[in-house]
Amino acid sequence: MAEDTPLKIRKTNEEWREKLTPEQYYVTREHGTERAFTGPYWDNKREGLYRCVACARPLFSSETKYDSGTGWPSFYAPVDDDAVSLHKDRSWFATRTEVRCADCDSHLGHVFNDGPEPTGLRYCMNGHALDFEEK
Repeated sequence: MAEDTPLKIRKTNEEWREKLTPEQYYVTREHGTERAFTGPYWDNKREGLYRCVACARPLFSSETKYDSGTGWPSFYAPVDDDAVSLHKDRSWFATRTEVRCADCDSHLGHVFNDGPEPTGLRYCMNGHALDFEEK
């Protein structure tokens, strides 16, 4: 492992259950999805930083958030290329691209190719996977 490569945050399921609410645990550790228009931040218009609810890693900025009309917080880019990791997801009878926190592997949501410029991407995140730090 390279010297500048950060170590992944590892916890047992019990440790994650102690840290997270049941909704947060379901989304981040069990790869769940909250119902549209029910989770926090889908309609948040305040300026600030969205962090991983499990490890506090900065993930997305309000500067890249937009209203996708889907009922989940949507962004066209993460705060930096190393903030998230992408994984093939073959659940729900389709192949999608899952988005996880790069530091703790928490499930955040999925990324799609139907977003706005400049990236054309829609990072469709679960609000229960995020904490918001107002600017």
